[in-house]
Amino acid sequence: MMLLYILAALVWWYIALERQNNEMALLRISELRTEQPAYETGYNLIIKEKQRKSTQYIGEGLIFLLLVVAAAIYIYRAVNRELKQSREQQNFMIAITHELKTPISVSKLNLETMQKRKLDETQQQRLIQSSLEETNRLNMLCNNLLISSQLEGRVHRFTPENIDFSAMLNQVVQDYKSRYPERKFQEVIQPGLSLIGDSFMLQMLFSNLMDNACKYSPKDKSVELSAGLIEEEIFVRVADQGTGIPAEERVNVFKKFYRIGNEATRKSKGTGLGLYLVKRLLNVHRASIFIEANQPRGTIFETRFKNL
Repeated sequence: MMLLYILAALVWWYIALERQNNEMALLRISELRTEQPAYETGYNLIIKEKQRKSTQYIGEGLIFLLLVVAAAIYIYRAVNRELKQSREQQNFMIAITHELKTPISVSKLNLETMQKRKLDETQQQRLIQSSLEETNRLNMLCNNLLISSQLEGRVHRFTPENIDFSAMLNQVVQDYKSRYPERKFQEVIQPGLSLIGDSFMLQMLFSNLMDNACKYSPKDKSVELSAGLIEEEIFVRVADQGTGIPAEERVNVFKKFYRIGNEATRKSKGTGLGLYLVKRLLNVHRASIFIEANQPRGTIFETRFKNL
């Protein structure tokens, strides 16, 4: 409505100024005497002046109109961006509340069960294992939140060191085998790979990729981590056999709080921080990531590091 009002005001002012311009030109022409030798010259000067002012009014109006339209587009996009961020943050708060509450509730229930009932050794170990899994999940979530905020605030210190990359990747896979004994994990890791980087960041990076693969793939399907050398670069692939990621969504999945908008993935656990953090940690290490479709189904996340 404001834009329409401004456009109407511009048109009205142009008509008013053009009318005044015509009246002034007619008044000046009426003051000329036809019998004067310079009549034609004076008449032409008045007409040129009238045309110059008309062009001036049009030019100034168009410039002002362009500025108004540009400001309107900027405000519209800014408001939309703020609304989108507000919705994403609201969804994030709902998700993070659920993600924090679930492991706490499960662990509390397990401890209360062990406290109130006399359980045999097998049952106790099962409850302890369940509590440990939920505690690890809670710890990983807290680490994601902490590192994400530190990276955005540029307060996290990058601590490079010479890492036995093969051993670190094997350790990540072993951790997931311990956390999810019912799942199938495969590793094909070339021995002797070394990399200069931040060990904590890299462990978090590949833990997030493994966690993402476990989250969006069936429990009876395997998750594979492979690593090796390609053209003097170290590659690491994390492949799952889940629902896959549509080609048009592959650019968006690394955005903060973003989650693919289909019901299958919306119902799964997640905050929209994991892949965002993966991308940020790769940028710190000047590495790249690619998404490919797995065959016959699923997704492959491939990271590439310079072999320093």
